[in-house]
Amino acid sequence: MSTLDRYLLREWNKVFLLAALGFPFLVMVIDLTDKLDTYLGKGVSKARIAYSYLFYLPETISLVLPVAVLFAVVFTVGTLGRHSELTAAKASGISFHRVVRPLLLASLAAVLLDLGLTELAPVTSARRAELLGEKAAPATRSRFSPFVYRADGGWVYSIRALDLRPGGAEMRDPILEREGTGGDYPTIMVAAQRASYDTARATAGWTLNTGAVRYLLAPGREPTFRFEKLKARTLRETPAALLAEPKAPDEMRYAELGQYIDALSRSGSDTRKLRVERALKLAVPFACIIIALFGAPLAVSTPRSGTAWGVAVCLATTFVDLLMFQLSKAVGSGGALPPAFAAWVPNLIFGVGGVWLWRRART
Repeated sequence: MSTLDRYLLREWNKVFLLAALGFPFLVMVIDLTDKLDTYLGKGVSKARIAYSYLFYLPETISLVLPVAVLFAVVFTVGTLGRHSELTAAKASGISFHRVVRPLLLASLAAVLLDLGLTELAPVTSARRAELLGEKAAPATRSRFSPFVYRADGGWVYSIRALDLRPGGAEMRDPILEREGTGGDYPTIMVAAQRASYDTARATAGWTLNTGAVRYLLAPGREPTFRFEKLKARTLRETPAALLAEPKAPDEMRYAELGQYIDALSRSGSDTRKLRVERALKLAVPFACIIIALFGAPLAVSTPRSGTAWGVAVCLATTFVDLLMFQLSKAVGSGGALPPAFAAWVPNLIFGVGGVWLWRRART
């Protein structure tokens, strides 16, 4: 890494860290000013409120990272142009493309950081909601009222009670059912008096006790097999997973949201809006590198402009980018475009614009 590369990365990091941490702090101050009375009215202590904002950081930072990257690139490259450092680099045989290469690599690192924060944000946001009393804490010990759990593969569990105990758990009167379509794919029902889960064993899992397995092949054809003990391979969920409260789509990670969408699709529900939301979990972080590609040549289009020009460029680009993401979400949810493609349309447009500006930039 050359001296120029280290200099550029140092300047880029200064602006990036200031924007990536400063914007979330501003958002938290606005949120606290607006909702402090509401939180105190619910009986939440000031210490608990302050602690909850630590869990607010991943969500806010992940949202502003593309903006932070844009500010860092525009101000770093703009400063080079204003102080004639870019002209000196070109005179020494270093092209504009070579000068800004480390900034693009740093922006790519920001993409990876944003992807990680996007996966972490649903967990921390749910924890913050619990601290502020906006969401009940999940049950972790027992559930003595009957409940139904929909699993993968079309299986539905009906459980009368579930009790967690040291080293394992116990279910009472579990019924496992998978709806079929006929003799080739029959409906299966498994009923037992109880089921035990032992975490001390090498292969932890559920063991059904004293029950029967019934296959509904056709009217009048229902072969039944009774058992004293049965290791159910389809019952793969842990006791904690069975006790977990249902999550809202914005509280799910990328893989969880995909499984939720698949389950809704099997039931015939419209999943276009959720598919757009899932695609945006990747499209928004990748906007960091797209916006860097767009902002670098734009910053040197008027090299003698000052800070006001840089701020104006960043704000205008951010406004247009956010507006396009909202429009793409509406278009994808409405079915005018495929959901995944609609989520990536803003990146494609800015990417094409960035390549065009990149090729026009004087090297």
